[in-house]
Amino acid sequence: MLRGKRYNKISVKVDKTKVYSPEEAAKLVKELASTKFDESVEVHVRLGIDVKKTDQMVRGVVPLPHGIGKSKKVAVFAEGEKDKEAREAGADLVGGMELVDQIKQTGACDFDIAVATPDMMKKISPIAKVLGPKGLMPSPKTETVTMDIAKTVKELKKGKVSFRSDDSGNVHQIIGKVSFEPEKIKENFVAFMDALRATKPTTAKGEFVKGIYITSTMGPSIK
Repeated sequence: MLRGKRYNKISVKVDKTKVYSPEEAAKLVKELASTKFDESVEVHVRLGIDVKKTDQMVRGVVPLPHGIGKSKKVAVFAEGEKDKEAREAGADLVGGMELVDQIKQTGACDFDIAVATPDMMKKISPIAKVLGPKGLMPSPKTETVTMDIAKTVKELKKGKVSFRSDDSGNVHQIIGKVSFEPEKIKENFVAFMDALRATKPTTAKGEFVKGIYITSTMGPSIK
């Protein structure tokens, strides 16, 4: 793959033979940021799982101590008192069947994550084909099907994120911005890795985490 002059210039600062500590990587990823926008800091993890076995798919949630540098737009499917609770907690979009009908008719989902009360799950099943492919379908596994609407909305707005393994057995997660202080990047990284390790499937044998790389949006990877 051909790289530009900017990338080639900064990539030489990374020792490809070295495994950096979280502290070193957090500092280096900031130093390597060279674009005019505030790049995201990403973690990419190679896992020792068998992707052909559905019981080894990794999925979890983690409240990052310092968020990801961007507030998520949260939609809540709820009615009655829970509707009111969601609005007071700061949800960006709240509704019951009228919201379901709106999405069903337009196919538009102008939000980053959806939360629902358990009683609403049957009611939103008609739009599962719209929400599912976009990764927006509420699920108990990501703690987005709950009666504790206020707490969930506040945590999501603050920086709680969900993660899952892809078809190649890798997990990719944003853990902040290059404008963050190195200590905050490191603390978010540690919180994420602790949560990821806790999701190791009982059927997965051998080494669970096989490789970890940190990078900025436009920067080289740091092992």
